[in-house]
Amino acid sequence: MVQFASRRKLLSFMYYLLATLGAAVMILPFVWMVSTSFKEHAFVIEFPPRLIPANPTLSNFEQAWTANNFQLYFRNSLLVAVTSTLLVVLLSAMMAYAFARFEFPGKELIFFIILLVLFVPNLIGIIPQFLLAKTLNLRNSLIGLVFFYVSGSIPFNTFLLRGFFEALPKELEEAVLIDGGSYFTIFSRMVLPLSKPALATVAIFSFLGFWDEYVQSLTFIDDPLKRTLPVAIASFHGQHGTEWGLVFAASLIAIVPVVLVYISLQRYFTGGLTTGAFKG
Repeated sequence: MVQFASRRKLLSFMYYLLATLGAAVMILPFVWMVSTSFKEHAFVIEFPPRLIPANPTLSNFEQAWTANNFQLYFRNSLLVAVTSTLLVVLLSAMMAYAFARFEFPGKELIFFIILLVLFVPNLIGIIPQFLLAKTLNLRNSLIGLVFFYVSGSIPFNTFLLRGFFEALPKELEEAVLIDGGSYFTIFSRMVLPLSKPALATVAIFSFLGFWDEYVQSLTFIDDPLKRTLPVAIASFHGQHGTEWGLVFAASLIAIVPVVLVYISLQRYFTGGLTTGAFKG
């Protein structure tokens, strides 16, 4: 018994040690990026390297924010990401509720086709999407970018939300119908408030994906004034070469909205992720 307890403690220690090492490997590059962003250019490649800058400065952040139309690109990304996220949450919730509660011809077949879309890598459809954008005059348009972001994100989020909606008790909805309420009343005043965890999960995943998306933005947008932040940062890096403090400062500024969205919605995140994962 004593030997078993000792072995169990040793295994627990090894698990914690491996988890700590894994966390350090993932966190260290980010910590180094933060450290470098506060260093003057002369101290970026100093030897021996210092994790904590001797004379920290905010000049890299000031220069990154004001240089190369960075503020414009930031606003473009914010507009596209926020608009796309709101539309995805709303449209996916409406579709998922229809699949979860209503019966109509071809329901399971349509849902199966939606699931098939999830197996197709996004890059395979980039050429047809480009031709479609050209045909519909949606190239060089932030509205066009929103259109393709939303249409590409609805299938997965519909699948996720359907499982959550099916777990909601039908008795509550039946009570609303008996009291004279409509399905729109049920959806807007009961289903959506009860689904905050699932909706927050969809919002976080969607915003993160839209904010970081690079390939479609690079393909559909040629106008420099309509670029989004990931494309702008790539060109920013090319223009400023080895000015790593400046490049890292720009990258940190780009991270801020994602962190704020996660912090504001994280209390709902875990519940929403696990509830819809095993249903449907």
